[in-house]
Amino acid sequence: MKKWLLLLLFIAGFSWAISNFQGLSAQGQYDSLVFDFKESLTTAEIERQVNSLSEKFQTKLTYNSQFSLNDHVFIAKGDQQLLNAVKKSGISEFTEFVEPNYAYQTSFSPNDPDFDQQWNLKSINMEAAWQASRGRGTTVAVIDTGIAPVADLKRTRLVPGYDFVNDRANATDDNGHGTHVAGTIAQSTNNNFGVAGIAYEAQLMPLKVLSRGGSGTVADIAESIRFAADNGADVINMSLGGGGESELMREAIEYAHKKGVVIVAAAGNAARSAVEFPARYPHVIGVSALDAEGQKAPYSNYGAGVDISAPGGSLRDNNGLGGILQNTINPRDGSSIFAAFQGTSMAAPHVAGVAALIRSIGVQNPDQVEQVLKQSAAAVKDDASNYFGTGKLDASKAVSLAAQKSFGFNGFMGWLRNGLFLGPRFWFDARAVNWGYKLLMLAVAAVLASLFRLPWNWPMGLGLILGSTGLFILRCFHLVDLPHWPLRVVGSSLPELGSAIQGTHALNPLTANVLMALALIVLFLSHPQLKWFALGGSVGISACLGVSAFIAPQVVWLGSTAVAQGFLAINALLCLALVYLASKSATRSA
Repeated sequence: MKKWLLLLLFIAGFSWAISNFQGLSAQGQYDSLVFDFKESLTTAEIERQVNSLSEKFQTKLTYNSQFSLNDHVFIAKGDQQLLNAVKKSGISEFTEFVEPNYAYQTSFSPNDPDFDQQWNLKSINMEAAWQASRGRGTTVAVIDTGIAPVADLKRTRLVPGYDFVNDRANATDDNGHGTHVAGTIAQSTNNNFGVAGIAYEAQLMPLKVLSRGGSGTVADIAESIRFAADNGADVINMSLGGGGESELMREAIEYAHKKGVVIVAAAGNAARSAVEFPARYPHVIGVSALDAEGQKAPYSNYGAGVDISAPGGSLRDNNGLGGILQNTINPRDGSSIFAAFQGTSMAAPHVAGVAALIRSIGVQNPDQVEQVLKQSAAAVKDDASNYFGTGKLDASKAVSLAAQKSFGFNGFMGWLRNGLFLGPRFWFDARAVNWGYKLLMLAVAAVLASLFRLPWNWPMGLGLILGSTGLFILRCFHLVDLPHWPLRVVGSSLPELGSAIQGTHALNPLTANVLMALALIVLFLSHPQLKWFALGGSVGISACLGVSAFIAPQVVWLGSTAVAQGFLAINALLCLALVYLASKSATRSA
C-alpha cells in the first residue's frame, strides 16, 4: 500500500506543477481589453451593451479603429481584475470573446547589456536577420589562435578542435585574437551578460594555428583546413594572412570547397591595393574592413581579391564608436576581458557568421552561399578602387535572399532541420544528453544483471533502465509553452534525481548513493514481482555510479576530485554488495 501511495503522491505533484504553470500564452503584458461582439447583433443591441458595460465598470468602450466597425471590435482600458469581473457579468451571451489587448514589442533584440555598443551588428541589420536564422545546426571553424572559455562564450557550444602549433587536442587561446573573432561569430547572446554574436546558435570549432605571438605556418593552416572539412565544419573563418603563394594551401582550400565548406578570410591590414593570402585564393571570400561610418577603414587592403566588405572598426574614429567590442582574454594573464579590436580580422568573422545563418536556412552549396552574400550586399557606386567588393554586408537581406533560394527539397529539409519554430530542433535537441555515456551505463548494468543471474522480466528491465540511465531521451524534448524541468526530472536515473531537481550536471550526493538502492529493496523485496524491479534498479544504480566514477566523477560539493571519484566508486560497490545479499533472499522466496 505504501508504494502505491508514494506513486500517487508523485503523479499528483507532477500534475499540479504542470496545471499551475502559465505558459507564454498567458505571460503577456496589457493595460486594455478587447471586446469582440457577435456578428449577429444589430447596431442598437451592441450600443446598449456598450453603454451598459461602460456604466457598470466605469470604463469607456470605443472602436479600435475605423476598420473595426464591421467586426464589432471594441477596446477599453482595464487590467486582470476588470477582465475577471467582465467575464462574470454574463457578457459572453453577446460577445465572441473578451481578452487582454496584449502589448507586443519590436522583434527580437537581445538583452545583452552592452549590445548598444555593438554598432557593427546594427550596421549589418542583425536584429532583422535574427528573425529568420540564428545559425542553428551549423559549425564554424575558427582557424586562429584558439578559443578560450571566457564568460560570454559559456552558452556557446564548442566542438572538438585541434592545436596544430603544440600538436595537441586542447586548442585554448593564449593570445586573445581567436577568442575575439569567435565572439563576433557566435558570442553567447540574449543571456543578460556582455555582448552579442551573429550566429549565436551555431557551434564553434577551435583550430589553433597561430602561436601566442600571433604567427603560424602554411603547413599548419593547410592541415587545419582539411581537419575542419573532415570534421563537419560548414564555414571556415581565417582572420589571418600574409605574402607568398602556397600550393599546399591551394590544395587544402580546393579540398574543403569540394566538401561543401564556405571559406572566409581577411583581406589584410597593410592599406595596399591587393589582398593577402589566403584571401586571394579561388573559393575564398576576401573581406575588407569598414569603419563605424561605413567607409573603408584606413588600414584595410582593397582592390584585387576583395569580394565583400564588413565592419572592422577603427579606433581612430571621430564618432567615438571605435572598434569591434567582444569578450576575449588578456594575453598577459589569461583573464576574461571585454575589448574593442580593429582590423580586417574583425571584418571577416562578420561574413563567416552571416554565412552560417545562410547555411542554417538551407543554402548548402558554398558557391551559392557566396552568391547570396554578394547579391544581398549594399552596392557602392563609384568604387573604382574596389574598396568594398560587391558591397557592404547586409545580414537581413542575405537571410531573406537565402530563404528564396533555398526553396525546393534541400531548402525544405533545411527548414525542417533548423526552423526556429516548427523544425525538430525546436522541440528535440539530441545534444541535451551524452548518448554514448548513457548507453555505456545501460550496457554495464545489463552485464552486471547477467552476472547476478537476475531473470529478464519486465520489472527487472524497468528497474535496470530507471536505475542506470532513466528515460534519458525525454531530456532531449522541449515542449512549447511548458517548463523543461519536469522532463529533466522524469528523464533522469534514480541517482540523477537530486541533480535534475537542482538543475546541475553534477551528481548530488543525497541521491547518488547506496541509500537509493537500499530504499528500493526495503520497499519492494517482499513483493513477488516488484522485488525484481528493486534488484534491477539497484544494479542500474551501481552501473550509473560506477561509470560516473571512472568517466565523469562530478559530485555537488565535491567537484571532480579524487574524493568525488572515491565517493561514487565506494557507493557503487556497496550497491553491488546489497544486490548480492538481496538476490539470495529473492531467489529463496521465488
